[in-house]
Parts: sequence; structure tokens; C-alpha cells
Amino acid sequence: MKKFIAITAVLSLTLSACNKEYTNPSTTTPELVVRDSDGLITLCNGLQARYTTGGFVSVLYNRVALGGLSTNELSILNVGNIEEFNISLGAGNANNANGVLRNLWTQANLVKANADLVLRNANNALVPGTRSGIVAYASIFRALALGDLALFFEQAPLVTGENAPFVDRTTLLRSAVTQLEAAATQLAANPASADFTARIAPGIDLPNTLQALIARYSLEAGDYDKAIAAAGRVDLTRRSVFNFDDNTRNPLFETSFGNKNVFEPTNVSLGLPAALAPDPADRRLPFYVRAAPTATQNRGTGFYTANSAPIPVYLPGEMLLIRAEAYARKSDLPNAVTELNRVLTKTPATTTPPTTALVDPFGVGAALPPYAGPLTTDVVLLEIYRNRQIELAFQGFRLSDSRRFGRPGPGTPAAERNRTFYPYPRVERENNTATPADPSI
Repeated sequence: MKKFIAITAVLSLTLSACNKEYTNPSTTTPELVVRDSDGLITLCNGLQARYTTGGFVSVLYNRVALGGLSTNELSILNVGNIEEFNISLGAGNANNANGVLRNLWTQANLVKANADLVLRNANNALVPGTRSGIVAYASIFRALALGDLALFFEQAPLVTGENAPFVDRTTLLRSAVTQLEAAATQLAANPASADFTARIAPGIDLPNTLQALIARYSLEAGDYDKAIAAAGRVDLTRRSVFNFDDNTRNPLFETSFGNKNVFEPTNVSLGLPAALAPDPADRRLPFYVRAAPTATQNRGTGFYTANSAPIPVYLPGEMLLIRAEAYARKSDLPNAVTELNRVLTKTPATTTPPTTALVDPFGVGAALPPYAGPLTTDVVLLEIYRNRQIELAFQGFRLSDSRRFGRPGPGTPAAERNRTFYPYPRVERENNTATPADPSI
């Protein structure tokens, strides 16, 4: 992606712990960068670069690694990758010196801080459609950063500053949703200008992504009505992706799925326990895993098959499963099963003869019969959980799902996760006296 122009000096200055002032004539300052639309758009492109690229350092890589290695979704191939290996062991092995935790925490907080910088100065973009595009783009990455912190930590700072106070994860999620809603209103009033679209890294569908993330984080925060409404506003035929090329590489293919050195899917059942094993006829399985990889092939495929393979910001199936889960938690089981069936019957490609089933724009389709089990809340929710683990494989959500659905936790029989929340990285504890006590597991 040639438009990824990361302004390293600016992206680092906002979280600098050093009070000394040195001027580097080859860099710029935050004040200069955000004074007009040119600088704001450039900084927006930098947000995506920091979130998605950089291999082992990227937020995207560490989200997938943490979510998968802590829930048996992914398995270590080489114990020499000690940081990832310790995450796979869980409990006290995943301590606050762990590099995977440190990278996700640091990079997500940098993305959030610089998104806030863009939003505070968005009025410096004088053209309404350019300003609304900038606000939408920065709001999306702010929400992703806050949402990823809430996936793995009980609390995190919401503001940037010396000894910034921590807030609980529900507050993080609701702050993300509030900003996304404001951005969606502004974008609806003033669609993104041609000037903005021409200069931003392509791939992200702004209006649909705003609604998709409102739905994702509203569900996680327990606001089921808002989750249902927002997911219903997403156009399921559209794609919204992070794009890559040989210079700005798909971080999961570059680091792991493209080799046999770090980790791979645990098995063809996606590491799920026997009671939740996928139907062998499920056509999502060959999309995500190789049944018989060669000696040099990683078992995993999906969205991590090449340096240039795009990664979805969200999947259409996620929106259907959000609605299914939210309806089930509201005890509206008929609507829950209706949405679940849209996932089960969704096809990876147009069929001949055509059917009434949805066709997935990414080629992720189970092509299975509709749900025929008992119409009880617990059983329907369990089927929704199973389908989240298949439909959204290797995207980093399984730990959060495991908690939300009350699956067996660490220290219990047949535990399905090795931690519930992670400790706060040492870099934060040593520089922020407001850092809370670490969770026990």
C-alpha cells in the first residue's frame, strides 16, 4: 500500500515519557501535521499502518496470537518463540514482561492516542466531506484500538497523559461506540469527498464499518438493542478490508501462516472440544484449514495466504451472529434462530441452480441445513458460540467469546482458556502509578 505514509515522529511523540525537548530538523511536530487536511489524511494513513503492518509488532498480529494461543485455537510450532510459547502455556507464564502483551498494549495505545489527536483537530479540514471522512477513519481506528484492549485487559487508560487513570473495559467499549455514532451521523450528513477518497489507503468501507464496529462493541458491552440495530444497517454484500502488498505485508502471513516456525491452527476442528466440533460437511473448514498440509505448509489458510492477501475489518457472518446472540440474550429465540440460519445456510459462492441463501462476498459459507435443535436459550446460545468460532476463526475473538459465553476457564475441568484476563505490561506499570493490580489469571 503506497499510501501508508507513517509519520513515525508524530506517532511516537504523543506517548513519549521523556520531558526533554530536542528538535530533529528532519521530522515534523504534531501541531504542524494536524493544521490542515493534508497532514490529517497522512496521519490517518499512519494509523492504519501502525495497526496492521510491522509483522510481530502490529496490533493485528498480536490480537490474533493472544486470542488463539490462549484458547487452543492455535498451537506453537517452535518453543524458541518464547513470548508466544508462554502465552500458550497461560497462567503465570504469561506475565507482565511478555513481548506479545507489551506490543499489543503499546501499539494499541499509540493508535488510540493518535486517533484522538486527529479527532481533536479535524475541524482544520475545511471541506465538510473531507472532514467527515477524516473523522470516520480516525474513529474506526480509535474504536479498534479500544476494542482490542478490552479483549484482553480488565481496564486501560482512556486518555493520554502522565499517570493516566484507568477505566473498566465496558467504559472503553462505550466510549468507542459513542465516537463511532457521532462519526456515522457526520458522514451521513456529508459523505466522504473525492479528495479524501483519493488520498486515503483504499479498502475500508466507511459507512458500513462504522455500523459494524458499533454492533461489535455494543454486543460486548451488553447493549443488545443497539447491537441488533447497528448490525442490521450493515450491507452484507460489501467488503471492507485492510489491504496489503509486498512492501506493507499481511502480518499474519508474513510472521506465521506463511511458514512452519511460529504457530498454526491446532487441528482441522479449529481446536474446539469434541462437543463443539464442526460438522465435517461445513464448507468453512476447507476455507480456513488444510486437511493434509505438506511438510512445509502451515495448516492455516483463510485470510492469511499471501503477503498481499487482504484481511477483513469485519465479516458479514459476524453481523448475523451478533444479531443472533443479542436476540438470544433477550430471550427472543425465534429471531435468534432466524439469524443463525442465515449463517448456517450461507454459501461461499453462487450456486447452480440458485438458492435463497446468502452468498458470502469473502467466500466464507457453511452451506449447511438450518438449525434443528431444541428452542431453548442455552442450546441456541451454544450453537451460536460454535458458529462464532468457525465463522470468525483466527481473528482474535475467541478469548473474549469464551468469557462472555461462560465457557470453562482456567483451573476448572476441561478448561477452554488458559487465562481470563492478562496482566498489565511492565512498561505501563513502571511509567504509570495509576496502573491497577494485575488479575490473578
